[in-house]
Amino acid sequence: MFEKFCKKLHSNEPFITVEITPPHGASISKTIETIKSIGLDKKVSGFSVTDNPLAKLKMSGVLSAIKIQESFGKPVIATMSMRDKNKLSLQSTLLGANDFDLRCILALTGDPAKLSDQPEVKGVLERDSTLLLSIIYRLNSGLDYSNKELNPKPKPIYPFAVSNAYSKDMRRIKKKILKKLNYGARGIITQPVYDLDNAKELIEIFEECKEQSVRETAKEAELILGQFPVVRAKTANFISDKVPGITVPKDIIDEMNLAAMDGVDKEQEVGFGISKTLFDDIMNLHPKVHLMTHNRFDLCSKLIGDKV
Repeated sequence: MFEKFCKKLHSNEPFITVEITPPHGASISKTIETIKSIGLDKKVSGFSVTDNPLAKLKMSGVLSAIKIQESFGKPVIATMSMRDKNKLSLQSTLLGANDFDLRCILALTGDPAKLSDQPEVKGVLERDSTLLLSIIYRLNSGLDYSNKELNPKPKPIYPFAVSNAYSKDMRRIKKKILKKLNYGARGIITQPVYDLDNAKELIEIFEECKEQSVRETAKEAELILGQFPVVRAKTANFISDKVPGITVPKDIIDEMNLAAMDGVDKEQEVGFGISKTLFDDIMNLHPKVHLMTHNRFDLCSKLIGDKV
């Protein structure tokens, strides 16, 4: 299953993943039922599952990923945040997940613990996400982080990492992508992209990083462009003003603000039209896309249409 998943990622075929955020509760069954009811699972290559985003309490990302993967029979990229785990816990979780055949891992440093809705939460943060990438590299060699041989050895783990989509100095993004490829990342998922020129620049930077990487696995690495469709002007303004590493072009902001003056229905109609055009254009340019919609699976389905 995972070999086929990665082979599709490396091919010229459309490759679409959809992000799932687990609930603030003890079951993800309702989310699974919603996805099944609209047939979204048949339109995507796989899913990803978040790990307490914004340090807000959610059901375990890894355990949710296992259940989603078993429910749909499609690979799930499980996010693991450095914020909440030390290297002992990370290795233990990876080995356990491996036995359940959960083998795609997205390494994240994680949002700061100070954002949490839980009192007096403290981050662990032994290091940034490159520590997790280096742990996975060792596990794939049959060794733990202290270089002791594992018995039995884990099945191959496929590490993913993230990148900002925009910076005033794009050399900073290039430096970070190259670093993550050197630590063995097989796929880099970007923050949401809202401009085709930005997408082209990211693709160019990524290809340069692949050529410069010292890691053999970088030759097979792929860039996956993030997409967060905006159907509300408030959301577009917030993302552009408050979220680092993302920029929404002024013409989109202006168009959304004008549409909002004509009511919610018009605002959502215009927002979806902008998002659909951008999605289609990016799929034509580089058909490797990761959709983030805060569990708006109906919106995902409408955007994708018959692309996969």
